[in-house]
Amino acid sequence: MIPERSLEVLRAIVHDYIETNQPVGSKSLVERHSFGVSSATIRNEMALLEEEQLIVAPHTSSGRVPTDKGYRLFVDRLGEVKPLSIPERSAIETFMQGSSDLDEVLGRTVRLLSQLTNQVAMVQYPSLEKGSVKSVELLKVGDKQALLILVTDISRIQQHLIHFEQDLDDEFIANLRAQMIATLQGASLSQVSSRIEDFAKKFADNRRAEVSLVLDNLLEQVDANRQDKIILAGTANLARREDDFKGSISPMLEAIEEQVVLLKLIQEMQAEQHGVSLLIGSENEIEQFSSSSVVITGYEKEGAEVAKLGVLGPTRMHYANNIAAVRAVSRYLTQALGGF
Repeated sequence: MIPERSLEVLRAIVHDYIETNQPVGSKSLVERHSFGVSSATIRNEMALLEEEQLIVAPHTSSGRVPTDKGYRLFVDRLGEVKPLSIPERSAIETFMQGSSDLDEVLGRTVRLLSQLTNQVAMVQYPSLEKGSVKSVELLKVGDKQALLILVTDISRIQQHLIHFEQDLDDEFIANLRAQMIATLQGASLSQVSSRIEDFAKKFADNRRAEVSLVLDNLLEQVDANRQDKIILAGTANLARREDDFKGSISPMLEAIEEQVVLLKLIQEMQAEQHGVSLLIGSENEIEQFSSSSVVITGYEKEGAEVAKLGVLGPTRMHYANNIAAVRAVSRYLTQALGGF
């Protein structure tokens, strides 16, 4: 059990180190904070924290810096996370207004989160696996061309331009569109394949080739988007903070480019304290991220979580600020999706 005064000293060390990026000594702690005790007493508290592996001296005769374990205790002992200021909330609302489609909303979201935190921001696209068919559109755009549009209830719109070998007539296109809507509207995306298994039999033999071509394209739209993807912003922030990481940041940058690695990372993280999931340094089992911290939370559509967003940066980050920003942006993204 860590005494309360020792915890206060730990909080001060974490705060000062985050602000200054310099090892923190007992003298500076006494000068910066109102502990009401001598430097000798603070040194004793620091010795206890060092014994508990919560702080460490990076160099002989230097001050102390938090360890991953120290950051974890600091975060776990955070009080209620302070909400964003009124100007910050107004900036979010203004930035998020006027988005006309999902791609634009998510693009604005990830840029905003990066600006608020000065970290690498990431937003996961809603998975098509979790959606259902809202509408299917088939539009004739040429004598032998038609545009197939799949609209889902999680605001994903996919489209394919289909080329046919023979001329299309308006009546056939209208009938095919109506039959697809009747068959698929409201069906979960995982049910699409079974729903259209005998669909072509509804049409005359001389039209089944065209129908099968449309259905093949529809299944490609579903299958091609089952793999989740992430959009990123602020990767350059890692280079600006390179000194905060142990060794080269190249492996981390390579892992970030590999979306499979990031998806594995965030999909396994579940919200805990303060409504977020947080991995600090060595808590992360993915080696490339073992000197970084990741803050993740989910966002919702119609009351159900559809994907996640968050930030990644060095362990020397403003945890309270970043947690507040991630939570706030998640709420605004959830509200924005409600308008689709």
